[in-house]
Order: sequence, then C-alpha cells, then structure tokens
Amino acid sequence: MSTNKERRICPVEMAGGLDNRIRRWFQNPRKILKPYVKDGMTALDLGCGPGFFSIDMAKMVGDSGRVIAADLQPGMLQKVRNKIKGTVFEKRITLHKCEENKIGVTEKADFVLAFYMVHEVPNQVKFFEEIKSVLNPDGNVFIIEPKFHVSKKAFENMVSSLKKAGFEIIGEPRILMSRAIILKNVDKGA
Repeated sequence: MSTNKERRICPVEMAGGLDNRIRRWFQNPRKILKPYVKDGMTALDLGCGPGFFSIDMAKMVGDSGRVIAADLQPGMLQKVRNKIKGTVFEKRITLHKCEENKIGVTEKADFVLAFYMVHEVPNQVKFFEEIKSVLNPDGNVFIIEPKFHVSKKAFENMVSSLKKAGFEIIGEPRILMSRAIILKNVDKGA
C-alpha cells in the first residue's frame, strides 16, 4: 500500500489552502464550470477535498440536481459535511468515501470533475475505465492538472490513456497554472 506522501495526496491538515478567497480569485469555480454544469445535472466531484468546487456545483445544479462529493480521505469529507450542515446543500450533495484503489460510485453522472487529483492516482487506466462506467453516454469529464506537479509529457501520457479508454477531447480550456481538457465518451454504448 502506498502512503499519502508517496502518492502526493494533499493532507487534510492543508485543506485550508485549498479553500480560500485567494484561490477563489484565481480559480473561481463558477467561471471555470459555468459552460459545463447545468441545472438538473448529476455531477461527480472526484477528490473533492474540502468542497471548494462541490458547493458551487451544488448551486449550479439547482434543486433538481445532485452533486456527489467523493474523496479518499474521511477528514476531507467531514470538512464538506461541516460546511453544508443545516443548508439547502445538505440535500443536494451526497458525500462518498472512495476506496484506496477504486472510486466506488455506482450512480450515473452527467459531468465528472477531476481537479488537481489525477496525478495522485497510481493506476490511471483503471481510474479512467471506472469514470467511463459511471459517466452517462452524453456526459463530459473535465480534468485539470497543476503545471507545477504534472509535466507536459506526463499530461500527454495521461491524454493517451484517456483516448485508449474511449474518451475524445472536445476542448482545452485555459486555466491559470494548469493543464486542462474536456472529454466526452466516444463509445455511446457505455
């Protein structure tokens, strides 16, 4: 079993750095996700951390939509739970604890966000296949990776693995200090 340090998983103790006003200024969730997250959708926030994107996604999907906030670390999910307790988002956001090597979500999603977390996944091919299994046929996947952790070559290798898993790139949005792609499922029978 690999340790958090070996896999570079951001520890719960650093969650404050993932959810603050300065980050919101540089990486505003509503601006980044507006073209992709719509009212009534089911959206999956993989590696949700303290819920930086999850809360805004819950606003965007509205009363008829849902957000599945998924993370490997119970401490991160507790931070999201504390934020949404007693709010309308408590009904819109489902917290999901991932397993060590498996997402484990069985509900279908219209949109999957993987923000700054794919580089932490040891078996990316298996991870992409699992995303494909939960993504609705007309759904999209948005992967954003940090330039300071993921080289251009590593990102290209990741994109190659995504294509092998049956995804097609439909966009390459510009996100500050990041490498980003929007993908769709090529195999509509999935």
